[in-house]
Parts: sequence; structure tokens; C-alpha cells
Amino acid sequence: MSSTTTSRAAARRTGLSSLIALDLGICLLVASEFLPASVLPRMAADLGVSEGTAGLAVAATAIAGAVTAPSIAVVLPRTDRRLVLIGLLAAAAVSDLAVALAPAFVVVLLSRLVLGVAIAGYWSFAFGAGVQAMPGRERLVSTSLSVGVSVATIVAIPLASVGADTAGWRVVFGVAAGVTVVSLGFLVAVFPAVPAHPSAGLVMMRSALRNPLLIAGLVMIVLAALGNFVAYPYIRLAIMRVTPGDSAWLLLAWGFGGLLGNLAAGVLATRLRLASAVAPLLLSASLAVTGYAVGVPMLVVGVVCWGIAFSMIPVATQLWVARAEREHTESAMSLQVTAFQTAITMGAAVGGSVVDGHGVAAALTVGAVCAALSGIGFAVLRPS
Repeated sequence: MSSTTTSRAAARRTGLSSLIALDLGICLLVASEFLPASVLPRMAADLGVSEGTAGLAVAATAIAGAVTAPSIAVVLPRTDRRLVLIGLLAAAAVSDLAVALAPAFVVVLLSRLVLGVAIAGYWSFAFGAGVQAMPGRERLVSTSLSVGVSVATIVAIPLASVGADTAGWRVVFGVAAGVTVVSLGFLVAVFPAVPAHPSAGLVMMRSALRNPLLIAGLVMIVLAALGNFVAYPYIRLAIMRVTPGDSAWLLLAWGFGGLLGNLAAGVLATRLRLASAVAPLLLSASLAVTGYAVGVPMLVVGVVCWGIAFSMIPVATQLWVARAEREHTESAMSLQVTAFQTAITMGAAVGGSVVDGHGVAAALTVGAVCAALSGIGFAVLRPS
């Protein structure tokens, strides 16, 4: 075997290990972000707040994320992205541990703000760092990161629901902190140095913000994500309305639907306009079906299609904004994260109010309308 072939094989192994490390970090961060949805009833009862108020634990994370995503590259324009990713995972582990030990809901909210910083920063840098580790493989990197999200929903979130019912919700957050530390160690061991882009920082962000196509796409991303996150913190309540004893396996079905959605988005990645429009429209239909299901079969269809639709959205929109803003991808990624986190903030707040005042079906209806508007918008826009 020639030295060139050996070097290429080694580079592929290094790139694959780096991508797995990134995926594991994303998996654990997403699992931590949405743990409150899995443990919501028990967390609310233990801390003495309503279920709608407990849902604000998701909103607090998103508020911090919406502020952090566009600013972290400005604050750290020249810092090696590997070191930034390591620090963000460490912050996430501390946040989960603090929630596990929280004596009151205000401590939970403050801890979740720290998690929001970690998630937004990690998402902002992960795509660019992954592409540097595996040059020319943008579709693989984006799909792979989204698979990390699906693994979180397939494994971590349903297990959290079961764990909360058996060992308690605090134990769930404690375990999340420990596994995140393991993920941090793996990233330290395998991920290469990733120098910052020469124009990273305020100059790159200003250039990206002057792109009207990118801004229009970001508005559609907010609507699509808002459609999901008005409803998702209360998915367990929607399931319990129809079949109180089947929450765990239906959350698992949602996660498997998400894995199918990742694969579908990867297949459709070469037709971004179609993928970006179909995903929100399918999300709209699935939310309506889930919200007004009159039996378990109808509920299963709604939940699985919901998982498929929502998991298509991050892959399709990540590639969409990268194509719309090819010269300033890092800033485009951070703005996509801001769009998602803004939508999560709005969704949790609006959803909590609607659930407390009108019930979970009404919240899913609001989400369906937002998703439908996003799908129509993406059908009109062209990413390049």
C-alpha cells in the first residue's frame, strides 16, 4: 500500500471519528434541551408549578440560545473551534447537574440558560468544524448531525420518560450530566484543531445579514420551528389525552420517525426547494392529526409523521442557508440556530399559555398553522 493511500485512509478514519464525536455531543445536548418534555408532569409536581410553567424550562434554554448563537463568534473570533466545542460541552454538563440538584424552579431556569449558551454555540460551530474534518462532505455532515438529534429522541428522551417514572426526574438529569462528561472526553481525544475562519466575527456576520434571500429563509425557519415547539414540550400530554399508559413507546415511535426523516432529508438534499417545503407541510398535517386523534391508530400515524417531518427540517434548512450564503457559512449557521432558538422561546411561551387556557389540542392547532405558512414560503423561495 502506498504512503498516499495510507494517508488518505488515516484521514478518513480521523474524519469519521471526529464526526462521531460531534454527533455524540449534539445527541446529548438535544437530549438535555428536551428532557423537560419527558419529565414534565413529575418536575412540575415536585417543584410546585403548573405544567405550562414547567414548560418554560425549554424556553429559558432557547432564550439564551437565541442571544448566544449570533454573538459567540463575534466574542471569540479567533479561538480554535475545537476548544470552544469542548468548553460548551463542559458548560452543558454543569447545567444538567445543577438542574438535578435544584431546590427551586428559579434555579432550574438559571441552569437552563447556561445550557442554552452551550447548545447554541455548539450548533453554530459544529457544521463548519465537521466540514473541515471531512472536506467536501457537507450533506454527510448535516445529515449526520441530524442523526445525532434522532438518536436523542429515539433513545435518550424515551428513556428519560421511563427513568423519571421509576428513579425520578432528578436522577435523569444527573445521568445526563455524567454522560455529557464522557462525550467531552471523547471529543478531546479524537477531534483535531479547527482554526477560526480569517473573516470570522463581526465582519462575517454583517455580510450575512445583508443577504435578503437568507433573511427570508430565516423567517420561514422561525415559522417551521415555531410550529413544532408550540406543541413539542406538551407531546406527552397530547399522548396521555388518548392513551395515558403508552407515553414511552409513542415517544420512541416519534424518535424512529425522526430517523426516517433524517434519511428522507438526505435523499432530498439535492432538491432543497422541495425538501424545505414538504417538511413543514407534513409537520402541519401531523400536528393536526395528533391533536385531534380519536384513537391509538390515528395517534400513532400523527406522532410518527410528526417525527419524520420535524427531523427533515434541520437538515433541509441547514443546507438551505449554507447554499443561500456560501461565502459566510459560519454566520449563516449561527443565524439558523438563532432562528430555531427564537422559535423555541416563542413556542414554549405561547404553547404554555395555550395549554393552560385552552388545552393541548389548541396548542397543536396553532403549531399546524405556523408550519403550513412556512411550507408555503419555502415553496416560493429559491435557495440559490
